[in-house]
Amino acid sequence: MVYTVALIGNPNVGKSVIFNSIVPGARQHVGNWPGKTVEKKEGKCVHKGTELKIVDLPGTYSLTARAVDELVSRNYIVEEKPDVVVHIIDASNIERNLYFTFLLLELEANVVIALNMFDVAKEKGYIIDVKQLSKQLGVPIVPTVATANEGLDKLKDEIVYAAQKMCHVTKPKINYGQTIEDAIDSVVRILKKDEKLPQKYPSRWLAIKLLENDNDVLEKIKGSKYQSELEGGITKSTEALGDEPEFVLADKRYDLVSDILATSLVKEAKKWTITDMLDKVFIHKFLGIPVFIALFWAMFRFAYDASAPFMEIIGLFFESLAKASAGIPNEVLASFIGDGIFGGLGFILTFIPPIFFLFLGISVLEDSGYLARAAFIMDRIMFKLGLHGRSFIPMLLGFGCNVPAMMATRSIEGEKDRLITLLVNPFISCGARLPVYILIAGAFFGPMATTAVWSMYFLGIIVAILLALLLRKTLLKGEPAPFIMELPLYKAPTFRASVIHMWERGVQFLKKAGTYLLAGAIILWFLSTFPWGAEVELSYTGQIGQALAPLFAPLGFDWRIVASLVFALLAKEIAVEALGIIYAVEGETAIAGALVASYNPVIGYALMAFTLLYIPCVATIGTMKKESGSWKWTIFQVVLTLVVAYVVGLVITGIGTALGYA
Repeated sequence: MVYTVALIGNPNVGKSVIFNSIVPGARQHVGNWPGKTVEKKEGKCVHKGTELKIVDLPGTYSLTARAVDELVSRNYIVEEKPDVVVHIIDASNIERNLYFTFLLLELEANVVIALNMFDVAKEKGYIIDVKQLSKQLGVPIVPTVATANEGLDKLKDEIVYAAQKMCHVTKPKINYGQTIEDAIDSVVRILKKDEKLPQKYPSRWLAIKLLENDNDVLEKIKGSKYQSELEGGITKSTEALGDEPEFVLADKRYDLVSDILATSLVKEAKKWTITDMLDKVFIHKFLGIPVFIALFWAMFRFAYDASAPFMEIIGLFFESLAKASAGIPNEVLASFIGDGIFGGLGFILTFIPPIFFLFLGISVLEDSGYLARAAFIMDRIMFKLGLHGRSFIPMLLGFGCNVPAMMATRSIEGEKDRLITLLVNPFISCGARLPVYILIAGAFFGPMATTAVWSMYFLGIIVAILLALLLRKTLLKGEPAPFIMELPLYKAPTFRASVIHMWERGVQFLKKAGTYLLAGAIILWFLSTFPWGAEVELSYTGQIGQALAPLFAPLGFDWRIVASLVFALLAKEIAVEALGIIYAVEGETAIAGALVASYNPVIGYALMAFTLLYIPCVATIGTMKKESGSWKWTIFQVVLTLVVAYVVGLVITGIGTALGYA
């Protein structure tokens, strides 16, 4: 028999580390929840002859229906009824985490607690009586240090015992006090009259959520023949509580947590931890921003330098394949394989190393706990400029790909906050733009290439923030909601976890290369070589570029650049392919040489900025329509990005010319 085990917990409690440690990498599967844009991660493992299906639920602070990640986690427990729910708790922040435990107990889930970061709790001077805590909560508790693989075998033992209903802990009945319990019981009595609801959902949990005015649960009782009686009972019980039930219940849960910890937790005198010392610098009022900029510059420098030899090897490999294809007797077939496949798509694949190394750098910063600080630092600026602090998380995801980043805006509650984030997210530089930056920066800026690439990422952030301010002051007026987040402890990233995160993000580029980048390479080859025998300038590609070239002449872009930008609407990486085919040269060095012979550094930098700022790809257009539900806002976004890209490119060209660099 296979038992289903759900892992749940707040963000930054080590849930992913535990999942990766329990489930072998080959047995992990990543996708999306049906009908949702929230990531679904699951896998299988066998422990002492028992097969376990492990489902990693989204990290969340609550189980309300306000955000899609919270709703996904709650619905999975309520609807799918996993055999065991493992609640992973940060032992060094146990009080806030235990509040979540009560939400799970209300769901009548079969809970096992992993008291993770137990070593950090000790460093902070916490002495936790695990047996006493387990007895009071009525659930098995296992201290763990996931990063050191400590306690995980014991945790798997307890999971199997719980799944087989061999729990050795007696579960006490939760009591929220006479007044609250009477209100809950009065609603439960009405619910039990219904034949279906108590069979599908725990009656006590339904009653609590109805009292809390949970919209999702209110929908569940619609159609019940006792709906009117339920609504009357809810109103009567709410009046009896004398205040908003949601706040009354929240206060009572925290009271129970405090009572439990009074007998199971001893706090010694506060110790000065490494996290305290590092935060004196990393989130300092004045030092935080310069440190943030320096760390991101170092990350790009690492990605650029570390990838150079690998790029050279891949480039030489595909160049040799392209040359070998020249021996094919059929000229059209030889051109298709040599120029279209090996010369076009092959050249794009040379940019796999910097993309993977960039994702590795982001993973290290994320796993160390620093990226949460980056969000905290940026919130100070973003809130003042009208962008919700929680928007920074989708913006960070945008460094990988703007499509999942735009989907991630579903975690933002305010509709205006969410729409502003959707509109400005495409200005965040995704991994697809990196090949274009590397090519142009390497051609024109030599030793300053890394700084030129790095500047594009910050230009995107600055443009996004300034446009958010403009939108907040004009089309989408209002104050952004405050951003509340917990800063995790700093911890040394594990090599395995960082590599897994790098692979999960980087593999999207590989999938893209094998699908529509390949299709794009074929289309581009066809349009650039036909009519057969014609010069590139007279090909279909040349005709498209020349038709639009007059519009871009003020930026210094000729038909070749314009044509590459048009094809890059499919995917930004194709701009590099297009330039190689248009110039009829192979390899980064040859294309760079052709660019330097045709343009100056000012035009090169303007081209980098234009590539950054106009619509990332057709996939983002479709995502915007799906997420906003409006063609009006989708068209507005496309026009906005084109106008901004054109204006910024014009400013760069103008300033560069005035300073004598053009």
